[in-house]
Amino acid sequence: MSDTRFSKPLIYMLIGSAIILALSLGVRHAFGLYLVPMSTEFGWGHNVFSLAIAMQNLIWGAVQPITGAFADKYGSKVVVAVGGALYTLGLLLMAVSSTGMLLNLSAGLILGLALSATSFPVLLSAVGRAAHPEKRSLAMGIASAAGSFGQFIMLPSTLLLLQKFGWSSALVVSAIIIALIIPLAWMLKAPMYVAANAPASTQPALGLKDILKLAWEHKPFWFLSLGFFVCGFQVVFIGIHLPGYLIDHGFNATTGTIFLALVGLFNIVGTYTAGWLGGKYSKPKLLMGLYGLRSIAIIAFLALPLSTWTIYTFGVIMGLLWLSTVPLTNGIVANMFGVKYLTMLSGIVFFTHQVGSFFGGWLGGVNHDMTGDYNAIWIFSIVLSLFGVFVHFFVNEESVVNE
Repeated sequence: MSDTRFSKPLIYMLIGSAIILALSLGVRHAFGLYLVPMSTEFGWGHNVFSLAIAMQNLIWGAVQPITGAFADKYGSKVVVAVGGALYTLGLLLMAVSSTGMLLNLSAGLILGLALSATSFPVLLSAVGRAAHPEKRSLAMGIASAAGSFGQFIMLPSTLLLLQKFGWSSALVVSAIIIALIIPLAWMLKAPMYVAANAPASTQPALGLKDILKLAWEHKPFWFLSLGFFVCGFQVVFIGIHLPGYLIDHGFNATTGTIFLALVGLFNIVGTYTAGWLGGKYSKPKLLMGLYGLRSIAIIAFLALPLSTWTIYTFGVIMGLLWLSTVPLTNGIVANMFGVKYLTMLSGIVFFTHQVGSFFGGWLGGVNHDMTGDYNAIWIFSIVLSLFGVFVHFFVNEESVVNE
């Protein structure tokens, strides 16, 4: 029986990845809190801020395969360190953004590039390469769960900064915190896992073009990508627009912050549990269950009378389902194609997630400015959940290469 314990280098990498994800995703998770104060100060409609965040997600996704290819070739630590520097710069520039153009440059372009280097595809792929195949899904779940803690911590901290010092100073403080990613990147040094008694392969190693051709022709890979589109649309729409939705219905900013904090807190449980279950059961079937539960949760939230109790319950449930898709989706990609080009291939799948994120963030603002509510986007989110269940019928985990 092979030794499936985590090695010391992998443990250090898990710690580093968790802290980096906590910082990167924690700051990003709080962007929705800036929508109302920035829009109010500069007289923008919701569409201006929404477009910048939508562009951020689209750019993040578009460059993710390229960032992933660099990480596969040159190592994750260099890519993450550069991403940390860009993230710091983007936040500082966002702190002085008084026009839509400057906001799109900072929050859109620069932060989109930064997030492609400091978020799940790069960090979870590094963890996945270093872990034993039987523990890969669990290791990804641990990194995701620990990283989710940052979403819980950063939200109340950001709200406090906003209330005490204003949105610009809050962004400057966030930039100082994000700068810690640069030295933390050097913890990502665990080597790729190789079984002690692994037989030498008699087949030539597949090159980048070969892997891309296999992925292009593999239909389950594209069905998996379509499912990730659904995830991106829903989490960005809710993450950016739920605080504004609640303000429209007479609740204060604190209620929206507590909602997002609950999402971050219970996301810890959800992502860890998903990673653990993914090592024991069919990942595509687990994803079908997650998307089905999302549709039920959204329908119940809209059907019940809006109160702090229903809002916080919705936050707990969505937290459990929030990023539970990530370790499962990345685990399926690793099982399909191995880990040599995992960061790049995960980046391709993630691109569809970010296309969904673009439309979730942007259309939410457009719908609100045109109608004064979010009803059409809520209905579309429910339809997308059912679509997510459907497409995963056609996804399997069978390997198409010899790792």
